Amino acid sequence: MTWSFAVRWCLALCALCVSAAPRVTLAQSTPDQVPVAAAETELGPESRLPQLVGAQYTFILQNQSSLLSPYASRLSLEPNGDTQPTNTLGIYLGWAPLNWLQGYLDVEKFMGAGVSNATGLAGLTNGDVVREGAAGLKKEFYIARDFLRFMWPLGDSVSAVERAKDQIGGGEAERRLELKVGRMAVNDDFDQNRYAGDPRTEFLNWSLWANTAWDYAANTRGYTDGVVVGYISPAWSLKYGIYKMPVMANGQQLVNSLARASGENLQLTVSELPTGTIVRVLAYLNIASMGIYRQALAIAAADGTVPSIVADDRPGRQKHGFGLNLEQPLADGGDTGAFVRWGWNDGHTESFAFTQVDELLSFGAQLAGTHWGRPDDRFGLAMASEALGTPQEQYLAAGGLGFLVGDGHLNYGHEQILEAYYRFEHIWPERPGPIHWQLSPDFQYIQNPGYNRDRGPVHFWGVRLHLEY
Repeated sequence: MTWSFAVRWCLALCALCVSAAPRVTLAQSTPDQVPVAAAETELGPESRLPQLVGAQYTFILQNQSSLLSPYASRLSLEPNGDTQPTNTLGIYLGWAPLNWLQGYLDVEKFMGAGVSNATGLAGLTNGDVVREGAAGLKKEFYIARDFLRFMWPLGDSVSAVERAKDQIGGGEAERRLELKVGRMAVNDDFDQNRYAGDPRTEFLNWSLWANTAWDYAANTRGYTDGVVVGYISPAWSLKYGIYKMPVMANGQQLVNSLARASGENLQLTVSELPTGTIVRVLAYLNIASMGIYRQALAIAAADGTVPSIVADDRPGRQKHGFGLNLEQPLADGGDTGAFVRWGWNDGHTESFAFTQVDELLSFGAQLAGTHWGRPDDRFGLAMASEALGTPQEQYLAAGGLGFLVGDGHLNYGHEQILEAYYRFEHIWPERPGPIHWQLSPDFQYIQNPGYNRDRGPVHFWGVRLHLEY
């Protein structure tokens, strides 16, 4: 399969989505809530008792093909291929004792492993592997989220929101100030996208459900402690979040103080545009004990050794970056639509918390099954191209290793990803619940795995079973 062939297929799907657009009037949604039809909604939760707001189980079985591999390191993809299953289980609790106060507690468990030990790619192919955590962590239940949410209304208009994971059903002010404090995932509030934001129901590849050039603060399971403040309205919202960074690159332990190391994020979301487009613009600044690639190279050249970015770690160093996230409903009440993500970071300091990407461009589309008589089914097709800045490219070429990528040598090229999935959906029973179950075959094709033209290409076949309350 050639990259130009993949581009034509992705563009063909987008064209098909656009051709369907005039058939339906789009339903607008605000950037931070799920609306439901209601003539008159009162402010406050449906219940003031502690409640189960969600639960999920996801099983993913993935097979990696063999690939051309003239050389390899401990981080490289397995040259003979691999097959691995993963399982995640989550229970999500919520309590709203007051109209303006909510508390949430999420408990999760991960079992299994990613193909090739979940290394060898910047855009890893199983989004649930992020919950595995550092090597040696016990496969046991852990607290994923534990936070308080405060809301102060700024007007009389109220919208109804449905019960969901980390969302108590009821009525919330359309214009409000918000404060969240506690343990959470940074991408709960930033870089969300209706068509490419959840690896348990949509695209599996990391570079399609997230902006991988955004090195957001997290431990190895994807969670951190922090504070988020925001202004929310139907037309636009503005959020700022500051979170604890890990002590070391790809580390499970977080720093004990935001004054020591932090990840700051600022996002403007604009909605209610005439085209129905939702635009999210993100900027971030990380301060942590990071290495600088050029200094690691200089030290290695002077000593005649292989460069080590970790050996150059020093506190107080900074990494900054930007992201653009576009969400475009096209038809079927927004169930058919397209997305685009772009991300960039300075590329000088160490890739630290998420993955090893300095530049990203991804785009794709989701097509609702309405057009073939299965309105709840979805077909998705998307592509991503990832790049490194010159300092990290030179570091890997000199034999340096990161925490996900490094083959011991490098013939540099952009890591290029194509993914397609089909999601069968069934709801049972309608009362009580409902309980949703989904079955999704998935295919991914990757050129230049780990940015290396000497290795690959490689393809991945997978199947995902997802149950959700």
